[in-house]
Amino acid sequence: MKARIIVTLKNGVLDPQGKAIEAALKSLAIRDVEGVRQGKVFDIEVAAPDAAAAEATLRTACEKLLANTVVENYAIEIL
Repeated sequence: MKARIIVTLKNGVLDPQGKAIEAALKSLAIRDVEGVRQGKVFDIEVAAPDAAAAEATLRTACEKLLANTVVENYAIEIL
C-alpha cells in the first residue's frame, strides 16, 4: 500500500530555511512570492492488511522519527 506523509512546521515556528528560499527566489527576479514555508514529503510503501493498519504504522513512524511533533505537524495520505 502506498502512502504519503507531509511534514510542515507549526504556525508561529520560525522557518529560516523558508526565508532563505524566499530571498533566493527574489534574487532570481521572482518577485510575486510573499512567503515560503519549507517542509518534507515522504512517499512510503507499507505492507499492511488495510488502510487503518497502514495509518497506525505510519502514525507511529511520524511520532518516533519522521516529525518533531514539538514544532512540526504531519498529515498522512493513503494513496
